[in-house]
Amino acid sequence: MSVVHRLTSGWLVDHLSFINHCGYEICDSFAYPGGVTPNASVISTGDCHASSNFPSTSSSRDDLVPDPGDEIETEGKKAKMRYVFREEFFDIYKPHVAAAPEEQLWQGCPEVSLTEIIVDFFFSRLLILQKRKRKCVLNQGELDALEYHSKIRKLIWEGTSHLVQEGLKSGFLHPTAAELSCRKNGVPGHIGCGLAELCEMAKQFPAVNESNHEAVHVLDDETSIPEQDLLSCVTENSSNFAKIVVLMGQKYLVPPKSRLVWSSACPSCPALKDKKKYDVIVIDPPWENKSVKRSNRYSYLDSWQIKQIPVPALAAPNCLVVMWVTNRQKHLRFVKDELYPHWSVKTLAEWHWVKITRAGEFVLPLDSLHKKPYEVLVLGRVRGGEEEALRKSEDVLPIPEHKLIVSIPCSLHSHKPPLTAVLAEFIKPDVECLELFARNLQPGWTSWGNEVLKFQHIDYFTLLQNE
Repeated sequence: MSVVHRLTSGWLVDHLSFINHCGYEICDSFAYPGGVTPNASVISTGDCHASSNFPSTSSSRDDLVPDPGDEIETEGKKAKMRYVFREEFFDIYKPHVAAAPEEQLWQGCPEVSLTEIIVDFFFSRLLILQKRKRKCVLNQGELDALEYHSKIRKLIWEGTSHLVQEGLKSGFLHPTAAELSCRKNGVPGHIGCGLAELCEMAKQFPAVNESNHEAVHVLDDETSIPEQDLLSCVTENSSNFAKIVVLMGQKYLVPPKSRLVWSSACPSCPALKDKKKYDVIVIDPPWENKSVKRSNRYSYLDSWQIKQIPVPALAAPNCLVVMWVTNRQKHLRFVKDELYPHWSVKTLAEWHWVKITRAGEFVLPLDSLHKKPYEVLVLGRVRGGEEEALRKSEDVLPIPEHKLIVSIPCSLHSHKPPLTAVLAEFIKPDVECLELFARNLQPGWTSWGNEVLKFQHIDYFTLLQNE
């Protein structure tokens, strides 16, 4: 299970375990004598290593060791091969910036007032004031951020501390992890093709004849899917096993019982032709910020563009909407005061994702002046008829105003932790779930985005070997 510990303050989550329990097991039809059938939907061990951009590493976790029958090469029987996500992407052993000894989690929560935080910030700003040639040390955005941080600081510190203590007791976290690890975090610079760019280019393809084209394409045994087909409909893996699809010569793993929409979030998207309504919608938009503008890593959306996301057309009555928001107060106010009302969504809660190391420390000092070790989630529900809302809320717990999701973050940029397990107690089972601006897939969800297959590239996975 992805939830390692559950306390009143929130959850300690194992992101890696969740991925590897998604069922990345590929079942071939029948094996040839002495080997695996060379079916296009099954990649042999040799093929996997030939396509990998960096060396394979075996997993050391007990729950990743395949059971007998996970991988089979027998005559006349079905052959199964199991993939797991590369563990080194979660090898966060040391903080990115070390905190002062008195700011370590195990020291307890020191009382820090807003005045003290502002004074510290003021003197740090004085050191760079001349370089930036600014007239004032603190601008309004920075003052707003400091005020917000002072309000939630104690909740985050104490809640994280309690969850970390449970993780240390159970052995999920290790206080000496940084000393024990000698493995380097080998994150490749680039994997796969430029999905976002390809998605944009594909808009120039000839239009598909709507009358002859299905709204949902169910994956069979074929692997190579024309880009035009992938862009013009919802693609679904309805089987109990993972599939491998080939796009522009690159291999991607599609987990069982998952659906994907490779498209930008626009009103003409194929997901809307499906006419499905969703009970849960998670949104992780590319927010504008100075770092993105400078680096040009990816395109961002302005506020007016985010308002055009067709949430009202996708949401079922009483739909739970979860929005990932940066720590910039301008964006947080926009979501609560402008965006959610525009979508007829009532704000219910603010949760925080807190990032820690394997040793149980914040990845950044909690009072870091540049970046914080947490991100914000704003939860709300679509306003609907009272009768419908009451019917759907039966046997479902109300959304708490504040919760923490504490986890070791993935070193891959913007690979957020899964929310399936933490939301389970607040929604009914077997509901329709959608993630917008998704970069990966998960069973039971429809994932929609112009980089929806990004973290499904086969090079992010390892094929387990027979023992």
